[in-house]
Amino acid sequence: MSVVLRRLADAFALLGGGILLAIVAVTTTNAFAFILDRIAGLFGTDVAGLPGYEDFVQLAISCAALMFFPYCQANRGHVSVELLTNRMPQALQRAIDLLWLGVTIAVALFLAYWMIFGMREVRSDQVVTSVLGWPSWPFYIPGLLSMILWALIAADQVFGDAANA
Repeated sequence: MSVVLRRLADAFALLGGGILLAIVAVTTTNAFAFILDRIAGLFGTDVAGLPGYEDFVQLAISCAALMFFPYCQANRGHVSVELLTNRMPQALQRAIDLLWLGVTIAVALFLAYWMIFGMREVRSDQVVTSVLGWPSWPFYIPGLLSMILWALIAADQVFGDAANA
């Protein structure tokens, strides 16, 4: 596999992990504020949660979730049924692997294609989050790039493995 694609997959996964850590930190803070609000309620006062918490989590998870796909593909971490294929001839195993890599490429490019249309529509409609007022369209970009990187890694596995076979 190409070193550049491997490094990009690693970087996407690390960035996705960083985003998940931010989600956990914000969720923990908001949960702590909820507990403090219940305690403060006993004394006739209140503690507000984080404004726009749901907006942030929704946008952040939409980025982070897709950023792990390229890393998973680079490490062949996808689901496969090896109970049957391990007993098949090597040539048939390779053919099945190539078939599913082709399906993976098609699915990743299909999703990227439609994400472009979704992003363009959200941008033209000037969709913003309900509390924070952040525009939603830029949060499509990490997912779109993840889908393209996923397809590139699967294609590299098809053609890179064919060169090594």
